[in-house]
Amino acid sequence: MSSPALSALPNYVSTSKSRLKSLYSDIHRQKHSNPSSFHAYVDWWHQTLKDVISRGWQGSDGFDGTSNKLILGARRALVDKLRYEGVGKPLGLGTTIAEMRRSNDLIPLSQFLTSQQSVYNPGWLPYRIASFVVGKPLWWAMEQLDIVRSEDSYTEAETWKKIEGDYVMLRLVVQAADTLETFQDGAGLSPAENLYTFEDFRREFGVKVLPGVVLSEMDTKVLIKYLERERRVVVQNGDVIKFVTASHDREITAVDRGILQLKTAVRNLREQVDSIQNKIDQTTSNISNALRQQRRSIALAELRFKKHLDDLLSKRLGSLHNLESTLISVETAAGDVEIMKTYESSTATLKAILSHPSLQRDKIEETMDALATSTADAREIDDAIRLGGNMAAVDAGIDDTELEAELNALVEEAEKERAEAAEQVVVEKLHGIDVHVPEGALVQAEAAPRRMAEAA
Repeated sequence: MSSPALSALPNYVSTSKSRLKSLYSDIHRQKHSNPSSFHAYVDWWHQTLKDVISRGWQGSDGFDGTSNKLILGARRALVDKLRYEGVGKPLGLGTTIAEMRRSNDLIPLSQFLTSQQSVYNPGWLPYRIASFVVGKPLWWAMEQLDIVRSEDSYTEAETWKKIEGDYVMLRLVVQAADTLETFQDGAGLSPAENLYTFEDFRREFGVKVLPGVVLSEMDTKVLIKYLERERRVVVQNGDVIKFVTASHDREITAVDRGILQLKTAVRNLREQVDSIQNKIDQTTSNISNALRQQRRSIALAELRFKKHLDDLLSKRLGSLHNLESTLISVETAAGDVEIMKTYESSTATLKAILSHPSLQRDKIEETMDALATSTADAREIDDAIRLGGNMAAVDAGIDDTELEAELNALVEEAEKERAEAAEQVVVEKLHGIDVHVPEGALVQAEAAPRRMAEAA
């Protein structure tokens, strides 16, 4: 692993060189003196190690030459692999790994694969349990007497001797399990789609659960163990892996094994058919080349070989058809069994409901009679209330005709008031108009009545 590779990681991109020097320093004594800085330091390295592991940058770990993507190989060589130009080696990496182990972020590989308890069970944290049982004051006293050593009393070299080994990084396993369940959700529509051999499982999901990488054999074992113990979505028996739901039995039956054998045989035959077809295509190409070069003997030999391949392909296709038909028949029969179980369960449920005392004939008739009586009583009460209301209205001397006449009078009065108000507005507007009358016209108008009187 080189500095340019590390520089591409998100943690390095967003961190200054001065901050990197601090993160690469040894801070094992700061857990109690400066806990906030210590935990920020551990969180940064937790994310960095997660990115390094998931990208397969640890080197070859598995028997097949692949690098583990869910498992941390905690060895001193890792310190050299994380050397960063201009900063140096991470001097507190051992302390970081020890703290991640205490917090259950890293779990010893052997313990993870063999334990029957869930990783979320507090029993996985022996140091915390010891601290709880013994008690902090007594533990402190034992430290003072050198009966036990405090966490920060170990040097980095001593810490490495205590922690060296392989660890499952829980956060990566959870991420892989979440992704796998997304792919598998709704996929297992038939019994065969829920059954896998170990290699089939790895081939199907090993390239999907983490982006751009393939899970190693040990990664696959870890993932299957987590899915079985923590998520309870698979069961494993030997080389058989079965996806299960809450409605299915958590066991692998002889029927499951038979279906898986048929499924494996069908897959192998399909691969053979593809291989034979590729050979036929290659032979056809060889014949064309030989004829083009006027090499008739070679073309004839290739043609004989192609004839054998054609016959073999025909036989394999017939066998494949028979096996696929058999697999469909077996799956159909297995599905019929599940349907009959559902029918039986539904019948038992219906019988249990119908046997309830409330659904017996005598009880039903009694209940319906009581309901009819109650309904009649309610109707009588309603009629009585309505009759009483009408009588109260008559006693009060209220006449609907008088009410109607009074309402009409109120309406007319309101309309009259609106008309008067409108007329008043018009008058006010007329008074506001300034009319200019010539002076001579006014004198003539005043003299006109006098002349009319004199003439009379």
